[in-house]
Amino acid sequence: MTDVTPPGAGLRGAVDLSALVNRPAENAPQASGAPQSLPSLMFDGTDANFSEFLDLSATVPIIVDLWATWCEPCKQLSPILEKLVTEYGGKFVLVKVDVDANPQLMQAFQAQSIPTVAALIGGRPVALFTGAIPEQQVRDVFEQVLALAAQNGVTGQVTVDGAAEGAEAAEPEPEPLPPLHQEAYDAIERGDYDAAIVAYKTAMAQDPRDSQAVAGLAQVRLLSRLNGRSLDEVRAATAQNPTDVDAALAVADVDISGGHVDDAFDRLLTLFPTVNADDKNRVRERLLEFFEVVGGEDARVTRARARLAGLLY
Repeated sequence: MTDVTPPGAGLRGAVDLSALVNRPAENAPQASGAPQSLPSLMFDGTDANFSEFLDLSATVPIIVDLWATWCEPCKQLSPILEKLVTEYGGKFVLVKVDVDANPQLMQAFQAQSIPTVAALIGGRPVALFTGAIPEQQVRDVFEQVLALAAQNGVTGQVTVDGAAEGAEAAEPEPEPLPPLHQEAYDAIERGDYDAAIVAYKTAMAQDPRDSQAVAGLAQVRLLSRLNGRSLDEVRAATAQNPTDVDAALAVADVDISGGHVDDAFDRLLTLFPTVNADDKNRVRERLLEFFEVVGGEDARVTRARARLAGLLY
């Protein structure tokens, strides 16, 4: 999930964004020549306002970050994208798309998993990479995007309004993480999922009511299981043996990581009544982990919990 597609080879003429072009737009910048003055270098993209960013991409390359609130790799990658867009000083604009709220855009960019990062250059989408990758690798991709943009005559730059800059500077600093949570987060950033698991388990041992540690542990276990797995191999194994519990658990992991929450829940809940007692326990535990990853307040979790309770009792 972390393969980088060279921008030149990843130009997706087949991705049809034309349906978005004539939609009404709200709260998005207007393209008007270069250099432009914008309220920020970072925006929230929606199904409704995305056409305005297509226009803006004729002036400056747009980096598109497709993410979700429950996605732990997204939380690692998004700060890197924001940092680099700021460092490049107006050579890029970052558009962040919550795929749960904007399914049309997820489909338009053919995102099979998240995070997915793409670019818009002159109104055309360019596939960049999926998964959380190191900062230096992201920087290399940005340089390739600039080169491709120059080849297509997109060489503009934008500036940020002074008032917006002042407002951003006045924002309060986020609260520091508890020490064990910070230890886990740092371990995740360097790809040491085992160390992150130990840190979250220690936090839970110190405070069994630490709900953030419970959720963090579920998320990092998911990351650990997905690490190095091939999407095609996982799906092929399930197709060959639909009743194999290991294969079903693996493809459910892939579904969750790609935002296909209902598919993952339905797969395991359908499998549950057909397996033996030991495998029932494995499936139940995986579902409980998924509930933590997605969030207990999510309506999909509420429905799945009720269905699981019916199967248990």
